[in-house]
Amino acid sequence: MEAIINEMRAAVAPGQQDLDAAAVSRLRELTARLVAVRREEARTEYERFLSVIKRELCLPRDRLAERLDGAVVLVTGGTGCVGSTLITQLAAFRPARIVSVTRGVTRGWPRHPGAEYLYADVRDQARMEALIGEIRPDLIFHVASQRDPGQAETQVHHTVTTNVLGTRSVLGAAAAAGTGQVVCASTGKALRPFSPDVYTASKRVAEWVAFGFAASGALPVSAVRFTHVVDNSIIHQRLQDWAASSAVIRLHSPQIAFYVQSAVESAQLLMLAALDKGRARPGRLPIRAIADLGWPVSLLDLTLGVLAARDSGAPVYLSGYDPGYEEVPFPGLYDPATAGDLSPLLNAFEAAAAVPSECPMTNVFEAEFAAEPRAAGLSAELAAICGETDDPQRIRAALRELSWALLDATLAAAPPEALTRAARIASRHVATLTADHCQILRTIQKWGSESSNLAIGEAGR
Repeated sequence: MEAIINEMRAAVAPGQQDLDAAAVSRLRELTARLVAVRREEARTEYERFLSVIKRELCLPRDRLAERLDGAVVLVTGGTGCVGSTLITQLAAFRPARIVSVTRGVTRGWPRHPGAEYLYADVRDQARMEALIGEIRPDLIFHVASQRDPGQAETQVHHTVTTNVLGTRSVLGAAAAAGTGQVVCASTGKALRPFSPDVYTASKRVAEWVAFGFAASGALPVSAVRFTHVVDNSIIHQRLQDWAASSAVIRLHSPQIAFYVQSAVESAQLLMLAALDKGRARPGRLPIRAIADLGWPVSLLDLTLGVLAARDSGAPVYLSGYDPGYEEVPFPGLYDPATAGDLSPLLNAFEAAAAVPSECPMTNVFEAEFAAEPRAAGLSAELAAICGETDDPQRIRAALRELSWALLDATLAAAPPEALTRAARIASRHVATLTADHCQILRTIQKWGSESSNLAIGEAGR
């Protein structure tokens, strides 16, 4: 297999937008050979990928019944894949009212006959305040977001205003209405304390926004992190479309593997977070993730499995990484001392803040950001820029500056020993670090040094 992949790379260099007929023909030939060589492994991987749709979490049904029976529940993004699945799951616990709030653009997911469907854009603060003030929900699940990392790079204004300002809008309206709790959907990509990618950065900032409401005591807030949801898989849909039309399939790299979960698991994770109300107290933002996501799925074998299942002759092109997809994560994110014991959607700093979970299939940590005066100002500046213009370069630059400030806020709150170990791990790779990763390492070293000095000073008093 490796020899064929090397031939594919030699035949057509990465980074090309348009391929001529000769290149496509050669890639088609090499792809057919690759399918033949990996047919059985690819079939098994594809079946494993699809089987994840059936996975569920164990639920403390008595506690959920107590929490949800007779409650008024609002779900933003309730017509999407996870939102519609959540509404179906919630309905089994007999809430008094389930209200979905969505922009009304999602198609293809079932609507529950017992739910109400209203239309509003989470970015419209006045509309959200009026709507939530009228409904007076006991519990809000904030699921609405821009979820496509590739589109986030081209739809920068939409992504930031939805994921960041939309989250602030919902939380602000909930606090004003006296909502009992809000559970926000986040992403496993937010474990990266800094990322140049718009989608990841926007969701990381959204977690910080949620923490701000929780820390102020204005509102009990919890969050959950999802990874790739199989039922609504962007990758799978693209592979199917490419295979059906025999179009060129562009893969960033043959080495990519990614974790997956089901829509039901995602909905149940949100419901479990609703039980965090007692834990979601001032100064605490509990964030929950599935503990065991299974073995990551091989993107190459998944692709070959789709081609074999459809008997498609579509060629695979190893195109290199597009904007929005960081090729290599910062090497200090995972610590071997803790990585095997907790969800892969928690980083080394977050692992130190893990707390016991009443559901053994999930992990919970209490997110913390230190006070960072720059962050508040940069957040206001980002909002102002979004209100003035949809210029992607200006918005991207403002988001990036805020993200650097949040890295400081994250590391200032991290345990000194976690900082020391992360710096040591990352330093082994210093020769191959990107410019951003070098800056992350310097920031970790700075805070590690300051934490050590503080500890020494306190010990000497």
